[in-house]
Amino acid sequence: MILLSRRKMLRLGIAAAVLPANVVSARPDAYPSRPITVVVPYAAGGPGDTVARVISERMKTALGQPIVIENVTGANGSIAAGRVARAMPDGYTLSLGLWNTHVSNAALYALSYDVVNDFEPVALLASFSSMVAVRKTVPVNDLTEFIAWLKARSGNATQGSAGVGSMGHIGGVYVQKITGTSIQHVPYRGSAPAMQDLMSGQIDMMIDAPVVILPQLRAGTVKALAVLARRRLVQAPDVPTADEAGLPGVYVSNWFGLWAPKGTPSEIIVKLNAAVVSSLADPTVQKTFADLGYEIPPPDQQSPQALAVFQKSEIEKWWPIIKAAQVKLD
Repeated sequence: MILLSRRKMLRLGIAAAVLPANVVSARPDAYPSRPITVVVPYAAGGPGDTVARVISERMKTALGQPIVIENVTGANGSIAAGRVARAMPDGYTLSLGLWNTHVSNAALYALSYDVVNDFEPVALLASFSSMVAVRKTVPVNDLTEFIAWLKARSGNATQGSAGVGSMGHIGGVYVQKITGTSIQHVPYRGSAPAMQDLMSGQIDMMIDAPVVILPQLRAGTVKALAVLARRRLVQAPDVPTADEAGLPGVYVSNWFGLWAPKGTPSEIIVKLNAAVVSSLADPTVQKTFADLGYEIPPPDQQSPQALAVFQKSEIEKWWPIIKAAQVKLD
C-alpha cells in the first residue's frame, strides 16, 4: 500500500511538472501560437470579404501566424456574429463586423447575443460611402431621371441588397422616404450575388460599396448615378455626389471593424490592435483600400476604445431610423 501511494505521488509529481509548460503555452504572452480564424458575415467577393483578406494578409506578417478567412452567410450577418460571440475568448476566432452586424441587426432581430456587451472591440478598419447603381438598360442618364422613372413604375422597380437590414437595404428605404418613391426590396446572401443579378438585368438598382460597383462601372455593365456622400470619389470623379445629383444631405456610408469574443484577455486585444495599426500603415494596404474607395480612419481612431465609442454613436443614430421605418424581416 505504501509502494502504491508512492507511485501515485510520483505520477502526481510528473503531472505537476508537466502542467506549467501547458499553462505557459496558453498564456496571452505566448499568443498567437496557431492560425487565427476571421469569420466574415457575407459571401466571398463582397466588400467585407475583400477588407478581411487585404488586412489579414498583412496582419499575418505582424502576428507570425496564418489567418484563415471563413465566410458564414445568412440573417444579415447575425449567424456569423453569433458564432464569434459564443466562441472561446482566446483570440483565435475573430469577427469581421460592420454596420449591419454590429448596429442594425440589434434593431431588427431578437438576437441571442448582445452586439455591444458580448464582444471586445479591436479596431476600426475602414469606411466607405455608398453608390447608387442601376442596370445598364434602365433608360435614364442621371439620378433625377431615375427618380422620375421610379415614380412612373408605381412600386414595380426592384432593388437588390446584401440582405435585410443591410446598409444597402436601409439606405434604399431612406432614399424612398426622401424621394417619395416605392421600390421592391430583393435581399441576397451578400453583395456579390446581388451584383450578378443587376448585371444580368434581373433587378433594377443597388445601393452598395464602391468595391462592388466600380469594377462593373468601368466594365460598362452597370450605370452609377451618384455617390451618397459630400465628396466625389477619387476613383470615379465623373459620378456626382448626392448634393449634386439632386438629393442634398442624403449620405449613406458603411464601415468595417474587428471584434473578439467578450472576455478575451486585454493582452491579446493589444497584440491584435497593434497588428491592425501596423497593417493600416502599410503603403500597399493603403493603396489597395484607396483604389477600392475605402477610407482608413486616422491613427487616433484606430484604438479599441475609439471603436467602442464609434459603435455607440452609430447605434444612437441609426436605431431610431430603422425602427421608425418599420422594416419587415423577410
